[in-house]
Amino acid sequence: MVSIQQMQYLVVLSEEKQFQRASERCFVTQPTLSMQVKKAEEVLGFPIFDRSSFPLELTPFGEGVIQICREILDQTNQLEILQKQMKGEFSERIRIGVIPTISCYLIPKMFPIWQSKFQKIQIQIRELKSSELLESLENKSIDLAILAGPVVDSKWRSIPLFTEEIKAYIPSFKGERLTTDFLDSLHPWLLNKGNCLRTQMMQFCQIDEEEFPNHWNYEGGSVDMLMKMVDINGGYTLVPKHHIEDHQTMEGLYSIFSPLGNQNPARSVIALFSGRTYKKNIIEEIIREVQHAFPDIQQRENYEIINWK
Repeated sequence: MVSIQQMQYLVVLSEEKQFQRASERCFVTQPTLSMQVKKAEEVLGFPIFDRSSFPLELTPFGEGVIQICREILDQTNQLEILQKQMKGEFSERIRIGVIPTISCYLIPKMFPIWQSKFQKIQIQIRELKSSELLESLENKSIDLAILAGPVVDSKWRSIPLFTEEIKAYIPSFKGERLTTDFLDSLHPWLLNKGNCLRTQMMQFCQIDEEEFPNHWNYEGGSVDMLMKMVDINGGYTLVPKHHIEDHQTMEGLYSIFSPLGNQNPARSVIALFSGRTYKKNIIEEIIREVQHAFPDIQQRENYEIINWK
């Protein structure tokens, strides 16, 4: 039968899709990893990886094998945890992934709260884009994702954290009511592709990707950098309200409305995790602390929730 060690090699190789990177991650030589993968395939009687493709791809049989391996390894991990609990050596670890446009304000506020509240828990935090978060949940490299919703997938449990208004940063504006049609003649400064706030901005402001100017442009991963580009070069960008309210003035920031309605854009921030994880109770406590620290907006009917897909 396939050993636990071989299962770990198979799962890592399915994630890295390259023997060299997988062997480095497993702390073995590439020939050792290759030999163990081949032995596992011989025992099971079918190829797990399509070696004719680069990067490596799973065969249909391999997809089923990897799913089963992950479940077995998860159960094995729980046995090790139970053993450590009986010896008094156990310290739980929660791995949290957060998109950059939320982590920049949420983590500085929540980290000391989590440290104080969960002293016996190891909390590890990574910044990842939305698509990377979903992939990391799938391969179980994180336990909890915090991102912009909604995410409709029955395999994940989704809990609303808070809704936040998205404001326009446009210091040149001097009027009383800012609508999207005013922005049509101005240059939009966007985050790079993969950031959900980019998609939300393009949807609400009706920015056409094909007509977007490319002869002079900067696409970055930092909202602060985009605001500086607006300061120096003019134009506008959209900013989540929580991003600036704790450490910057609100000067130059305006509520923005669709010309046909009285709603201004907002995004729903959600927590996403597997409802089957044994860490469920701790994860829910972590989520409640975020909900307490970030009260939800009032008068929801005044806001239009913008999807990130």
